[in-house]
Amino acid sequence: MQTPGPVIIGITFIAAMVLMLIPLPESVRLWRPEWLALTLIFWNMTLPKNVGIAIAWILGLCVDVIHGTLLGQHALGFAVTAYLTIRYHMQVREYPLYQQAIFVGIVLLPYMGISFWILGVLGEGYGTWMYWAPILSSMVVWPGVYWTLRALHWKR
Repeated sequence: MQTPGPVIIGITFIAAMVLMLIPLPESVRLWRPEWLALTLIFWNMTLPKNVGIAIAWILGLCVDVIHGTLLGQHALGFAVTAYLTIRYHMQVREYPLYQQAIFVGIVLLPYMGISFWILGVLGEGYGTWMYWAPILSSMVVWPGVYWTLRALHWKR
């Protein structure tokens, strides 16, 4: 089996960014999964040497620019997410999908915590559900993300 090239991995990150930017109604916007973080987790779990902390940092900077947030806010969160995923990737790859979903939720906790801590420092505090809803929805969609990206990974 060949590993997917950087073009395929890049396309998946671009697709995740597009999903991140699709306008949603106010009632469901709160529950938008962290598509880019999920894609980052998958590739760092599958190919930790190809996609690492540097790529996570660059993707985070892109998200900062797109959302107009403090430069480095998402970059730091993505770097922590990538580090934790790479650190435990050998174990997590062997878990069943429901346990991987729990791992995804645990790994997203520091990412969301960093983001909301920075927002709090800037005086832009949000409610508790702004913190938990994306984590919970990301855990729910993880099996679909996993199988979709795995199909791309094995197709090559």
